[in-house]
Amino acid sequence: MTPESFELPCKDGLVIRGEVYHAIPAVGSVILCHGFKGFAHWGFFPHLARMLADSGLTAITFDFSGSGIGRDRESFSDESAFGENTFTRELEDLDLVEDFARRKGWIEGRFGLFGHSRGGGMAILFAASEGSNVSALVTWAAISYPNRWRPEDVLTWRARGYADITNSRTGQVMRLGTALLDDVELHWKTKLNIEAAAKKLKVPWLIVHGTADETVPSTEGEHLHSVSEGMSTLRLIEGAGHAFGAQHPLNEVPSELEKVVSETIKFFVRNAAAK
Repeated sequence: MTPESFELPCKDGLVIRGEVYHAIPAVGSVILCHGFKGFAHWGFFPHLARMLADSGLTAITFDFSGSGIGRDRESFSDESAFGENTFTRELEDLDLVEDFARRKGWIEGRFGLFGHSRGGGMAILFAASEGSNVSALVTWAAISYPNRWRPEDVLTWRARGYADITNSRTGQVMRLGTALLDDVELHWKTKLNIEAAAKKLKVPWLIVHGTADETVPSTEGEHLHSVSEGMSTLRLIEGAGHAFGAQHPLNEVPSELEKVVSETIKFFVRNAAAK
């Protein structure tokens, strides 16, 4: 399957780049959100998108405009965009992607939403927002709160005006400005309150988390499940890490990833058909 690429301009000159994996015929659609230092071509995302399309669900993947990923869809070459990215911007990007997909006819009626790590947090917030058209939600290793930094690190960050962020895969060091801090401090009790959003959700939700997650502890997934008012199903994957064994590039599908992909596909097929 060859996906159809797209570019979607944002109001400030940045661009959302992505692709749609068409299901023919399609019974529904799913939008996929990557996490911090992630991108739509990383590891398991193309594999998951193809599996969704093979199962009758059109899959829409994209790089957040502030991800830092450049035109090659692989390298963090837009360091300025990365440095100024915020949670609020990512929610705005999701709005743009949904609207664009509807205009293109890729989404009709309601749709499924998937998110990994920070993208999982964004997906929870988006699915719980007023007027949401999300019919089903799946999160893998989702964060349960937006403030991920120690107070002493925040002080240094403020004093310097930036924080150094290392990409463990490439060794690249990128600067993250204070816009993200400002965004969280201003909105963590309101529109960025992931726990409150989890309590409000009224759609079927599959929470997947590895018990050996080295980045987002599985206790966060358990907490989200505990506050979700009976709307969620929790799947703890024993011994799995943050990416469920996936690497980039994904040359083979490890058993734990195969398991969570299979459960995710089945969940979306049951719950994400357009209505």
